[in-house]
Amino acid sequence: MIIEIKVPSPGESISEVQLAGWFFKSGDFVEKDAEIAEIDSDKATLTINAAESGKINILVEAGETVEIGTVIGTIDTEADAPATLGKKEEPPKKAPEKLPEIKTEKKETDIPEQPKPKVQENQEKSTDIHLSPLARRMLEANNLTGDDLLDFYKKLRISKDDVVRFLEDKNTLSAETVRMPVTAQREGSRETERKKMSTLRLKLAERLVVVKNETAMLTTFNEVNMTPVMQLRNKYKDAFKEKYGVSLGFMSFFTKAVTEALLQFPQVNAQIDGNDLIFHHYADIGIAVSAPKGLMVPVIRNAETMMLHEIEAAIKELATKARNGKLTIEEMTGGTFTITNGGVFGSMLSTPIINPPQSAILGMHNIVERPVAVNGKVEIHPVMYVALSYDHRIIDGKESVSFLVKVKEMLEDPARMLFAGNDPAMTLLGL
Repeated sequence: MIIEIKVPSPGESISEVQLAGWFFKSGDFVEKDAEIAEIDSDKATLTINAAESGKINILVEAGETVEIGTVIGTIDTEADAPATLGKKEEPPKKAPEKLPEIKTEKKETDIPEQPKPKVQENQEKSTDIHLSPLARRMLEANNLTGDDLLDFYKKLRISKDDVVRFLEDKNTLSAETVRMPVTAQREGSRETERKKMSTLRLKLAERLVVVKNETAMLTTFNEVNMTPVMQLRNKYKDAFKEKYGVSLGFMSFFTKAVTEALLQFPQVNAQIDGNDLIFHHYADIGIAVSAPKGLMVPVIRNAETMMLHEIEAAIKELATKARNGKLTIEEMTGGTFTITNGGVFGSMLSTPIINPPQSAILGMHNIVERPVAVNGKVEIHPVMYVALSYDHRIIDGKESVSFLVKVKEMLEDPARMLFAGNDPAMTLLGL
């Protein structure tokens, strides 16, 4: 029996998609429910699974743009499974035989082999990763460790191509070749390469141009002394992670501060619809994530009702989905305000572009120790520059500046977040 592989609909209003790639070649045997292809729409990346087991025949090559419902391949269910199919789990059992050789070399050059307590092995887990100084600082600035990086990559799906590349390179790969300066490996070249833009990238480019042409976008800046937040986080981060199972990062503080400020400045949380203004009595916060397919903005629903640990858990889940290409269209639509963090890449200052139809976006940047005047004295504090880009058609300068100042005040005095952005002492005194 021949079963057709058709392009599914990723959602309403989407009539065509791009066939991003196949996980098998024509003639390969695929098992039922296995992921066989990946498609890109202007909103999300989806996978196609095999309806039945059989031999696959590819009719449309990767990179082609096809309409919803198009037959891109077939599966012959009467084809016999290869004799080696039942032994597919054997190679992973052999792979570890080579791994100890690499670790043994590392131990001989770094530290002598000797029995170690189990606790020490866990503590040294992250030191097995060769992090550059900049990468290590970026992790520390976001309250992450090498263990968090390992946990993230463990959740990534390893494809057949990844295994093939490993088998081809494992005999020549060594610490020395990895650490070799790039300049020493370069050779002169005048070659060029042309790649077709993905549907997601094309749509992103179109939206960015529309924002620049159809909004009166301005940006206001401020700086935040991160000492109070960092002291609070350093004091309670271990207890926080032990109780809730998630790390306490900066993004949850910023999200909480933003939701409280939006309640006081509802115009920043509104949007234009024709000749009307739509005011939202809730805060659906979009968190910009740099994913392999491009920039994605998953949305945290009703963030104004969440505690810090709930925000952290939601961010972790959505960011993991974004990087694995598993976000649904529903998880990326309906946001009322967006936060983007260029600081993780080392950005000092930028002017973020509004995510339509929203009216404002907050840009976070890297944290750098700077001289700050405190009570008439110069002190060194960790400072972050923040930027608020807004649509001047709906948000006046006074509101935009006041909104950003309110966010700054709450971050420099985190207790304000518990009192709707007001000074706790004044609230206590009824002033």
